[in-house]
Order: sequence, then C-alpha cells, then structure tokens
Amino acid sequence: MKFLRIWAVLLALSLMIGELWRSWGAGREFVFVVDDQIMGALLIWSAYLLKQETLRRRAFFSAAWAFNVGMLYGSFFGKIVSPENSNPGNWDFGILTALIGLAFVSAIIGMIASILLPHQGQTP
Repeated sequence: MKFLRIWAVLLALSLMIGELWRSWGAGREFVFVVDDQIMGALLIWSAYLLKQETLRRRAFFSAAWAFNVGMLYGSFFGKIVSPENSNPGNWDFGILTALIGLAFVSAIIGMIASILLPHQGQTP
C-alpha cells in the first residue's frame, strides 16, 4: 500500500504543477486551473491519512482515485474528440494530450489497485 500512496502523491504533484505551468500567463479560466489543484489535494490528503489504515480512510483513498479518473476522463477525451475547443496553454497540444492520457491510465490503475489490495494485516 505504501507504493500506491507514493504513486498517488507523485500523480497529484504532477497534475498540480503541470496545470500551473500550462496556465501561467496563458489566459485560462480559473475554474480550469483549480480543478487540478482539488484533484491533487484529495489524492495527497487521502494518501497521508492512509498512514493509519482504517476502512473509512481506505474508502476515501479509493474515492480520491475515482475522482481523478472522472475528471481526467473528460479532459482526455475532450482533447481527442474536440481538439479545436481545447486550450493547451503553454504545452504542445500533442504532448499535453499524451500526458493527460498517461495520467488517466495511471489513475485507473491506482483506483483499481486501491480497491483490490488487501487491508493491512489481512491475507488476500
């Protein structure tokens, strides 16, 4: 579980910093910047709380992963289906789409792993 918590923090930081880099001086609306900050904060907070594993904290951790999956789904497929409506900001559009796709797949794997991994001290 510790690996998954570290993975969550790394994904969260990459989303938060990447969005700030993307939007800095690019004229993007605030709501499209703050959503990544919320996604990242939920992952970091839930990973921190999971230092002491309880059922409730485990559920929050899985929910944070699921929230990221849902938010990244719209972002990734919005760029695939309607690239003309996307604002890549300070990123190259192709690189941005690939990075968001990688984050999306990473979040799916993290969500599934957070649900399927056995509770600490429990045998599989």
